[in-house]
Amino acid sequence: MSTKTMAFRRGMKWLLNSLIVVAVGVTAFVIEPPRQAGAQERRSILDMLFGFGRRRPPPVYEDVPIYEPRQRQPQQQRQRPRKVKQKAKPAPVEPAPVVVEKLDNAKKVLVVGDFMAGSLGDGLKTAFETTPGIVIETRANGSSGLVREDYFNWPESLPAYVAEIKPSIVIVSLGANERQQMSIDGEKEKFRTDRWLAEYTRRTSAFAALARNGNIPLLWVGMPPFQSTAMTADMVTLNGIFRTETEKVGGTFIDIWDGFVDEGGKFVMTGSDINGQQVRLRGSDGINLTKAGKRKLAFYVEKDIRKLLGDAAASTLDVPGAAGLKDLVVAAPTANEDIIQTQPISLDDPNLDGGASLLDGATALTSNGKSPRDRLVEKGEVADAPIGRVDDFRLAKPQTVISNPVIRN
Repeated sequence: MSTKTMAFRRGMKWLLNSLIVVAVGVTAFVIEPPRQAGAQERRSILDMLFGFGRRRPPPVYEDVPIYEPRQRQPQQQRQRPRKVKQKAKPAPVEPAPVVVEKLDNAKKVLVVGDFMAGSLGDGLKTAFETTPGIVIETRANGSSGLVREDYFNWPESLPAYVAEIKPSIVIVSLGANERQQMSIDGEKEKFRTDRWLAEYTRRTSAFAALARNGNIPLLWVGMPPFQSTAMTADMVTLNGIFRTETEKVGGTFIDIWDGFVDEGGKFVMTGSDINGQQVRLRGSDGINLTKAGKRKLAFYVEKDIRKLLGDAAASTLDVPGAAGLKDLVVAAPTANEDIIQTQPISLDDPNLDGGASLLDGATALTSNGKSPRDRLVEKGEVADAPIGRVDDFRLAKPQTVISNPVIRN
């Protein structure tokens, strides 16, 4: 047998053994028992033979230290400067209201009407809180008026109030709730029609005459403007009715309109109070009054009350006590007291020295009766300008002698 033949046989034998090994491996893979689900990923024949898709664990080198990421230490929080809480400023302490006891025979003022009458009553109580001779009695119904007699009937309620209080003055303030339909002979009449205005005028006249019953002084306070332009226009119409009917029965109409408008006659929320300071006069609704607005409203009525009640309107601050009157008492002279008589002072000789000249000793200047204007108009003579004035145009000016100053050591 030749050498080539033996080499061929060896090669074929090696190839056969290799195929047997491969076949045994494939058989072992196929008949491998199933494992638990999720224990190991399933691999194909190519993965097993050539390692495709196999994830190899990273190599571990014993001589290289394992790097562990350094944990960050929590940063020290910067200490922020603490904010020092400022102590709240104490609110200004308002002086306690002066409580003055009213006299037993104090004269009473009755205020009737709607919510504006209530505001007026509050302002008048503040105005006369130090007046012992005047008491303010308010009987107001906020939603009342002369239109809705079914809600509140003022012609029936007013005589009862007058009999209860026995007032010296009756003050009426109505009109803010009248902008609605009125029931006339069982029929509903719209606001501001001719029939509505005629009936409202009749009711106003009857109510004013009722308030004047017994010859009691009547003060009818007009309505102020409001933020609504339509409501303001209606108040102008109603104020005209109030003025006319009040003056017919001998009452006094008090117009407060100018106190709640600007120079152009427009409604204002802020205006001058009774001291001239700029303050808020109306509420956020543009209808109601603030405390300063109530006081300003009462200011217009206060003057007429003081004029009608006279001495009763004097406050405790106006009348001095016994301690204040001690300097006004003149005691009769005693027998041992010398009475010194003084010479009457003459009008033309106040110093009693017999002098008849001025203080500088010069005689009084006499006038010829012609003023510079008369000489200019009648004769055309122009008075000479004083020496040194800017309009002194004379060429030959008198020389002014300047004396040498005296220097004293």
